[in-house]
Amino acid sequence: MTALPAPSVALDDQLCFALYAASRAVTARYRPMLDALGLTYPQYLVMMLLWEADNQTVGQLGSRLALDSGTLSPLLKRLTAAGLVTRHRRVEDERSVAIALTDAGRALQDKALAISEEMIGAIGFDTSEFDDLMARLRLLTERVNRGEVVC
Repeated sequence: MTALPAPSVALDDQLCFALYAASRAVTARYRPMLDALGLTYPQYLVMMLLWEADNQTVGQLGSRLALDSGTLSPLLKRLTAAGLVTRHRRVEDERSVAIALTDAGRALQDKALAISEEMIGAIGFDTSEFDDLMARLRLLTERVNRGEVVC
């Protein structure tokens, strides 16, 4: 049997607060670097997906980022207005809108690599610690999304 932590209402005992505080700290560290690129953090996430694989549908982006179209559409409109992406209906399925990088959007990728490098240095984890944390966070997300109870 697995020994689970005891239930508590103390703030310092809450995993959710530790995650919240860590997320806010990391996002705040990103902010000035992303401001220099003219991007918000959610826009940066979209750009990373497009740098991985250009010309994705709105549905693909939303699924990968766990964002609904009501949240994603205004964000994509702002990226389009900034000249970083284009939006067009797919020929093979006119109900679907594809998002593609412009030359200006592609050009930001090198600057984003410098942001990644700075954040890795700021966090200071070695490769093993980094990989372990990523695996545990993915497992946490998976379990919470499934509603799994482990006893």
